[in-house]
Amino acid sequence: MNDARWISAFLEAVAAEQGAATNTQLAYGRDLKDVAQWAADIGKSFLELTEDDVTAYLVHCEAQGLAKSTRARRLSAIKQLYRFAFEEGWREDNPAIQIAGPGKDRKLPKTLSEEEVDRLLDAGGAHGRTEAERSRNGCLMQLLYATGMRVTELVTLPVSAARGDPRLLLILGKGGKERLVPLTPPARVALAGWLQHRDAAEEAARAKGKPPSRFLFPSHGKGGHLTRHAFYMLIKEFAVEAGVSPEKVTPHTLRHAFATHLLAHGADLRAIQTLLGHADVGTTEIYTHVLDARLRELVLTHHPLAREGEAEER
Repeated sequence: MNDARWISAFLEAVAAEQGAATNTQLAYGRDLKDVAQWAADIGKSFLELTEDDVTAYLVHCEAQGLAKSTRARRLSAIKQLYRFAFEEGWREDNPAIQIAGPGKDRKLPKTLSEEEVDRLLDAGGAHGRTEAERSRNGCLMQLLYATGMRVTELVTLPVSAARGDPRLLLILGKGGKERLVPLTPPARVALAGWLQHRDAAEEAARAKGKPPSRFLFPSHGKGGHLTRHAFYMLIKEFAVEAGVSPEKVTPHTLRHAFATHLLAHGADLRAIQTLLGHADVGTTEIYTHVLDARLRELVLTHHPLAREGEAEER
């Protein structure tokens, strides 16, 4: 069995047994193809790689200047591949099991001030050639900030989740895990307004013999819903119109702002973990560091003693 078949069988198992998202499968595939190419260059296959070989591959990745997070992800993919191979009886050992990962660089996520978010929300609701487009764009932004959803979770929301003026929104997250997130009053108003436009358009399409869409934000594309890329480009346009640097604004930045602002207003870290759908509270703890950094910046910028210190230095 060649390396390509190993990768194919592994990805099929990941999809079937773990319910891995398409993006996760693609990432595994890219990483393992790189490992297979490196192994071929030294005249070996997955069947023949040793612990020393895997270590040498990681050294090779570091020499290429790959980030710690990328190297850690590739080692994880290798370990999972060999765990699968052991279970299938293809190998009697896992050559990567004793290798420690390089860890990840803990970079503080970029976030936005509450005033910047307010301007983005206003810009979203005003952007569009028609009332329906403006309603959709406003709804997208209100839901994103009100729930902290990942962009994929947002654009693939089923319309059934939004019926009946919901106080809570059921979100399907990574690995098929569901979570309930409360909606703010402005988000509920925006959602109700968009549903009127969406349902009217769907009714007109149905009259022409077109099948109804199951998505809250339908489109004519292959997936049947607004794409991540399309929304990414939209939010950049909102940023320009809001007078916020487009470099600071992505759909994920709004997720960070959601968590940071909740924490700043006294929300419990465990509650934020649940709302974000983080499996480990350690992932959520990064927002405490973001808040600490912002507080330090405020003190250094606005505290009178800090300004006096600058004057003395001058």
